[in-house]
Amino acid sequence: MTKAKILAVPTNIITGFLGVGKTSAILHLLAQKPADERWAILVNEFGEIGIDKSLFDGQLNNQSNVFIREVPGGCMCCAASLPMQIALNQLLAESRPHRLIIEPTGLGHPKEVMQVLTAEHYQPVLSIHKTITLVDARKLSDARYTSHDTFNQQLAIADVVVGNKQDLYSANDGERLVQYVSEHCQAGTKLVLTVHGQVSLASLDGAAAIYQQPQHHEEHQHHNHGHHHAAKEKPLAAEQELPIGGMLSAENSGEGFNSVGWRFAPDCVFDYHQLRLLLASVEAERLKGVFITDAGIFGYNLTADGLTEIALDECAESRVEIIATELPPELQANLRACVGNGMS
Repeated sequence: MTKAKILAVPTNIITGFLGVGKTSAILHLLAQKPADERWAILVNEFGEIGIDKSLFDGQLNNQSNVFIREVPGGCMCCAASLPMQIALNQLLAESRPHRLIIEPTGLGHPKEVMQVLTAEHYQPVLSIHKTITLVDARKLSDARYTSHDTFNQQLAIADVVVGNKQDLYSANDGERLVQYVSEHCQAGTKLVLTVHGQVSLASLDGAAAIYQQPQHHEEHQHHNHGHHHAAKEKPLAAEQELPIGGMLSAENSGEGFNSVGWRFAPDCVFDYHQLRLLLASVEAERLKGVFITDAGIFGYNLTADGLTEIALDECAESRVEIIATELPPELQANLRACVGNGMS
């Protein structure tokens, strides 16, 4: 029996710079998902290791009808967008979703992701709905953000700007965000303030304002993402076979940032207390990790606001990824020292 064609799937891009709370926002949206709907999540990561799928899977509590795929290793619109198209095609075929959510890396260019999604092949398949951009208004006083092309492009493409982490704002932060949105966003862009990524399901509905604007092919070629792996024959670190009792590492760079990540074999069990102290001491723009420890399985998220820990239901192996301007050279040795049963 021939399956019906996949047509006009409501599709939302949820974007925002590093550490702004995109994953929390998507988890909050998934909690509002109608039980009879199938949702597909395509998540993109700057590093090669791939953490977000494990974080999602470990927090969904076996929630049904949620399908997730990762595109690690830099902006998924790079390298002729083939990794993105392959992952997207597989995800659509597997899930046949009622809604598709795309989460580009915080260092990715959403306009060029949109260019892929609106290509002729996908026009009957996807219906491009509102783009949600999360922003931490406190960062508007930091020129590393306001002068960064990706940060401003994420705002330029937004249909809805979500000022996340409102509970941490000072008196002037909200006013500064209102002004910045008026200067850098499309006319009519909606601004809402929230905490912990609490985005309403209704925010996703309605056609995106910008997707019909043409994007020129030459623009697609000139950005500077970390995608040096595209020229390599070997697979990404996320796809390689792990040695027993061992680990794999991978580095990436682009957009003024560097990343390093590690995968550890499933039989590497970390000392919980030693690991937590180590992760809390790391200085980085962003750290994400999932770890098998002697006290259970935990997910970690480090931003400028500190380290948060979440108990996870499951985890196939321990993984961690760090994004920073300068990477801590001693971290690999310190992570190895946290493995309670030793490492080969």
